[in-house]
Amino acid sequence: MGNKKQNFARFGVATKGWVYFLIGGLTAFSAFGLGGEKSGSSNALDFISQQAFGKILLVITAIGLIGYMFWRWYQSFADPKNTGTDYKAIVKRVSYFISGAFYGLLAFSAIKQVLGSSSEGGGNSFFMKMLDYKVVAIIIGLALLGKSIYEFYQAYSGKFREEVDEADLSEKAKKLVVSAAKVGFTARGIVVGIMAFLMFRAAFSASAETVDKTQAFGFLQNEFGSVILGVIATGLIAYGAFMLIKAKYSSLSIN
Repeated sequence: MGNKKQNFARFGVATKGWVYFLIGGLTAFSAFGLGGEKSGSSNALDFISQQAFGKILLVITAIGLIGYMFWRWYQSFADPKNTGTDYKAIVKRVSYFISGAFYGLLAFSAIKQVLGSSSEGGGNSFFMKMLDYKVVAIIIGLALLGKSIYEFYQAYSGKFREEVDEADLSEKAKKLVVSAAKVGFTARGIVVGIMAFLMFRAAFSASAETVDKTQAFGFLQNEFGSVILGVIATGLIAYGAFMLIKAKYSSLSIN
């Protein structure tokens, strides 16, 4: 049973990597004038749905996202790596739970598309309602800021090495994994940091501005140009590739 759970979790990690691969790829294509569009998670689902056998692919994606939710919630509740119950451990385990919940909602959005409902607007409406409450918006902004800082910490502390079993990789492959992770976590840190800024701006301006990756990409392009947007989007492709590698080599401790 443990192997089945582990394989389900691995499939979930790989699915997250695939979603980020699409987000980064579509946004990079848009930035470099090759088609595509600035994309968040919902745009990635829309892209999948428009392909041949789109509904089948969406079902597979939804199952994978549920697998990732399972893995994050397993980390949160079962604590397979004995994170503990001190303050830092509780914060980490709560972050696992929130991450799982987000991908669970994304899976629900994919299922809605399969059943014929549009995924557009739901998440944005949710945030618009939340932005009516300044305190809540500030709390979300602080959470995003903390997430951004942690992404940079992951990138430059080498902490991510603990997540991947590199024993079966050649030295050349190890270097590629490490490089992809550093670039990917850095790109994620930048995007999430911009989302935090946009959330704070929305809170203090009392606007109903929607805040997601698409808005962050738009801000990047407007303020720093298409080339910078393309570079950071390419970094998200690297993050997606790292997650796919992690899905295969990571030591997922599941009983």
